[in-house]
Amino acid sequence: MQQVIGIDLGGTNLRVAVVNEDGTLVKETSTPTDSDRGPEAIIEDMIRFITDFQVEFPGITGVGIGSPGPLDAETGVILNPPNLPGWKHVPLTKQIREAVNLPVFLENDANVAALAEATSGAGVGHESVYYITWSTGIGGGFVLKGKLQPGSAGYAGEIGNMIVQPGGTQYATLNPGALEAVASGTAIGLEGKRQLGIDGGAEVVFNLANKGNTEAKRIIDDAMDYLAIGIANITFALDPSLFILGGGVMQAGDELLTSLHEKVHSILYEGQKVEMKKATLGGKAGVIGAAQLALA
Repeated sequence: MQQVIGIDLGGTNLRVAVVNEDGTLVKETSTPTDSDRGPEAIIEDMIRFITDFQVEFPGITGVGIGSPGPLDAETGVILNPPNLPGWKHVPLTKQIREAVNLPVFLENDANVAALAEATSGAGVGHESVYYITWSTGIGGGFVLKGKLQPGSAGYAGEIGNMIVQPGGTQYATLNPGALEAVASGTAIGLEGKRQLGIDGGAEVVFNLANKGNTEAKRIIDDAMDYLAIGIANITFALDPSLFILGGGVMQAGDELLTSLHEKVHSILYEGQKVEMKKATLGGKAGVIGAAQLALA
């Protein structure tokens, strides 16, 4: 059975796994990304994990990488992701390929997670699936009839830069008022620091909200309002049969999905319906979907 390596290059964690051609995850390892170290150190980590797996699994035939965008999947270059400081025009697949002597493929992290969830996770049985990752950043991917829809230049699904608050908050290289700038886990954490003077990111804000803190609840509710606008916009444009939501923020509780569902329906046409489910593959979606790139 063919075996490949899938890499999930996240803003928080770097995950690397050996995956069978049927999508079975054989072995996985991970380490904090610590993105402030810059691309060279993180690429060295990737190469080290790959070469270790090549020794243990000598039949590995390729490597697939899911990374935050924007990126150029065709040339394998990471352009300038907000969540990876210093990663400006990094020829990632070339560097990895030359180091490990394997074919290497690159795609947006949300796209590979979308592919995994649509074909092996919560989207099984649905013809059109839109996956949204709600985590350090916000990304998306659209899968139609089991095929990823990357768009003409590979930017389809880059909903983190969708403007939902014109002239609003700016974060990193994103547009002012972009969805990621006002609704991501990073945005929730920054608002917690600005409004409540707390450190620790979104997790601390959610913990305070669970203890009844009114201001923390309002921060989360505002973020969900903006995310609901984004989902409604996607619904008007694409009308997928299912939305799947994954990412670290979704781990805060199932009630988030219920509340978000209500907010989205309040924006849609009367009688218009949208189905939403929580992702089922968890942190494994990225490596499983990335591995599928190397099996194509």
